[in-house]
Amino acid sequence: MKKTVMRLLATICLASPLLAGIGSKNTMYVGGTPAIPEFTEGRSSTADPSSFVFEYKAGKQIQTLVIPYERINALEYGQKAGRRLGVAIAVSPIALFSKKRKHFLTVNYTDDEEKQQAAVFELGKDIVRTTLASLEARSGRKIEYQDEEARKSGKGN
Repeated sequence: MKKTVMRLLATICLASPLLAGIGSKNTMYVGGTPAIPEFTEGRSSTADPSSFVFEYKAGKQIQTLVIPYERINALEYGQKAGRRLGVAIAVSPIALFSKKRKHFLTVNYTDDEEKQQAAVFELGKDIVRTTLASLEARSGRKIEYQDEEARKSGKGN
């Protein structure tokens, strides 16, 4: 019995960072048409005046997905709220009552061959507003919000 309890606690402690999500300044590629493994974590940047850049590690190599702003034809932002179960069990039952919001950005664009592409990213909470504002300004496309709650969060209202 004692060994079973110890194994359970060890499993929860090891799994809780995985359940916690991405870092507050990081970006995760969730899925889409680019040839990037799903759930690949990296960094996104809107600092380049001509392209949105997602930089990630593939093995030992640093790879980049570059999406020129002029090729973006749609932007969508939404949220998903969930409970912090892994953290709650490992740390405190009080954490069961807190929610973690995940912030999702979908970028639709055309590639060099004029084929339609789409990429879905999860954004860290500290980069949501700046990323959305920069993408909207540089691409000239209005962001479509999935609901009113996403609009409030994305615009800071």
